[in-house]
Amino acid sequence: MLASRASRETWLFWIVAVLVLGAGIGLRDPWPADEPRFALVAKQMVESGDWLFPHRGTELYSDKPPMFMWTQAAAYTLTGNWRVAFLLPSLLAALGTLWCVVDLGRRLWTRRVGLYAGWALLLTLHFTYQAKKAQIDPSVVFWITLANYGLLRHLLQGPRWGWWWLGWFAAGIGTITKGVGALALLMIVPAAVASFARWPNVRLHARDWRFWSAPLAFVAAVSLWLVPMVLAATARAAHDPAYRAYMDDILFRQTAGRYAKSWDHHNPPWYHLGVMLTMWLPPMLALPWALPAWRRRLKRRDARYLLPIAWWALIVVFFSIPDGKRDVYILPALPMACLALAPLLPGVLRRRAMRGLLAAFVALLAVAMATLGGAVLAGHAELQAKLVAQRGFSAGEMRALGAFLLAVGAWMAGALLWFRVRRAPQAVAWALAGLWVLFGLVGYPILNRSSSAEEVMTRASRLVGNGELALVAWREQNLLAIDRPVVTFGFAKNEDWSEQWVRQWQQAIPWQRARPRRFVFALGEAIPTCVDRAQAIALGIANRRDWWLLPEAATRGCDPKAIALDPRADGKDAD
Repeated sequence: MLASRASRETWLFWIVAVLVLGAGIGLRDPWPADEPRFALVAKQMVESGDWLFPHRGTELYSDKPPMFMWTQAAAYTLTGNWRVAFLLPSLLAALGTLWCVVDLGRRLWTRRVGLYAGWALLLTLHFTYQAKKAQIDPSVVFWITLANYGLLRHLLQGPRWGWWWLGWFAAGIGTITKGVGALALLMIVPAAVASFARWPNVRLHARDWRFWSAPLAFVAAVSLWLVPMVLAATARAAHDPAYRAYMDDILFRQTAGRYAKSWDHHNPPWYHLGVMLTMWLPPMLALPWALPAWRRRLKRRDARYLLPIAWWALIVVFFSIPDGKRDVYILPALPMACLALAPLLPGVLRRRAMRGLLAAFVALLAVAMATLGGAVLAGHAELQAKLVAQRGFSAGEMRALGAFLLAVGAWMAGALLWFRVRRAPQAVAWALAGLWVLFGLVGYPILNRSSSAEEVMTRASRLVGNGELALVAWREQNLLAIDRPVVTFGFAKNEDWSEQWVRQWQQAIPWQRARPRRFVFALGEAIPTCVDRAQAIALGIANRRDWWLLPEAATRGCDPKAIALDPRADGKDAD
């Protein structure tokens, strides 16, 4: 009977995990800010056959290593469907992260603790929200967590040389996914301190030569991309200096340069504390009881708590030093936080105050969802104006959105009424699982038209007919969604957007005049003052920006050498 119960609990967890994380795959297109960029790069890899050097349009894309885009391109090769392929790597990475946490909890404590760790991670708002997006971060979290898994298996249960080498190798793969993968190796710091202080059950086993051979696994993993990239870029740079610039940017500016001198996302030093206390709910509600419990266990020199907690603290400190901070930077620390919290949860969840906090959490979410949905359905003027202006919502879409939000609020309220405060943990699980499943199955179709460029680009292609089309001030979703060959004049990055827009127009206008039936697709705020908007065609709003199609008659009064932009253009990212 005990074995049967354990099996049911395990199967229940994994079934819920697949439903929560996988609901909605295939029902939407890539959404900004980052999803269209990575999907476009992956698509161009498949179409061009050049998987070594990512491209964004005609330009090399050096912001990130290509590992994540490789997985998307490979997923498309297997499935033949981009709507599935662009989200599949995030789903598999999230499930892999859950497996690492559940299995570590089982091996370091008990099977029940492993499931508690898995549930805590799955139900954390930040984890599931990111896992349902096609960004690099879920993959980075997986590789770092796998590295932590291998290192902890060796450091706490060793010697386990296979896992030790795997930890270093996974850290290397994480590094070529997004430079921070090597931070997993900071786990060795608290392990070394505890080992030298003679804590029980933690050892480096540094006298064995196999301990010192592990960096070779890291180098081997990084070399899978770095060596062929450097060799090919060096060879091609002799004919095209763009490859030298690509290599310098991705190896130096986007890593050490970005950390030492952040150029975006400036936030105060305490920013990540706010992230943990808000986005890492509901598990962080247990902190008032977890903090003294962790202190007692550390006094007993229990390294099973020391290593994940100390590593979590090191990650937060590391990312709190530079000015540039984003919530996803510390996301890799979340699995270890849930692992350290899991052994305490059976006792903490029995406390009346903790159950009250969880019930209040569900109640607040339910009220927020229901209130927002009711406001949309009731025709709140300011809210509806905002949805129309920023999203281009139709009346039908607003009704559907309001009904969806109201349904989610009702589901959460129903879960709380059914389980009541006495079983608040179950209410949280049902409420959040329902939220994410409904978001995927119902929310995706409602939001997809306004969040992707499919409709705008389809309309532009239909109006162009058998003519030619060029893109100016375009974003990745525009090039991804267009169904025909187009001409581009470079990609405008945010650092000097106005100058780049002007340069694009200086090339686009002569191009348009060279042959009849040539059209220019452009972002509304990037259209020069010389354009006759009465001759232009408004395509609609997508991604919070308005898009236009300009026939030659609209740009006839423009002098390419004297392009002037509207001074009211703010240059904010069209994503």
